[in-house]
Amino acid sequence: MINLDPYKVATKQELEPHVYTHSLSVVACMGGLYDYLKSESRLNASEPEREIWELAGLIHDIDYSPGLKETHPLKTLEVLSKYNLTIDQTTHNIVLAHGPSITNYYPNTQAEWSIFCCDSLTGLITAVAYVYPSRKLSDVKVSSVLKRFLKEPKFAAGTRREEVKKCELPESLNIPLEKFIEICLTSMQKIAPVIGL
Repeated sequence: MINLDPYKVATKQELEPHVYTHSLSVVACMGGLYDYLKSESRLNASEPEREIWELAGLIHDIDYSPGLKETHPLKTLEVLSKYNLTIDQTTHNIVLAHGPSITNYYPNTQAEWSIFCCDSLTGLITAVAYVYPSRKLSDVKVSSVLKRFLKEPKFAAGTRREEVKKCELPESLNIPLEKFIEICLTSMQKIAPVIGL
């Protein structure tokens, strides 16, 4: 068992509050995607356990801080070492896979594809919640997120839509976009109080 608490402390200390909140959202999505693939008997036998997926989601942006953003996520191990924390190569590979344009490490496993595809989707889901009068994730519907994703490219324009859509590829997760959004939205709704939504 991995104790995530010291990693949470380190991540919270290193990051701006909104980036830390995003990290918690990615943790939720990674756990939700793991559970979905397992429940469908589609989880590859070589995949690491759920807590590795979650740990990678938690720390994937830990070096996204002033002075390091340009090289993110190449300084992950360096930042963790400040807190006497380490990760195994599998976890590090998942982190590297979410920024292939910088790391030159491209997703291969289901965990790596999951973080690559869900990373920027969390921001769009959050943005949809913000346009509701309640600003609550509980009021957000999959259809609303899908509509904003497909038909309103200027909405949450920073969302890397082409990356998110790779969830559908057979060599990736082979999950239809609408289902992928549903999994991530539901996962984030479960931690809504923690992320202030």
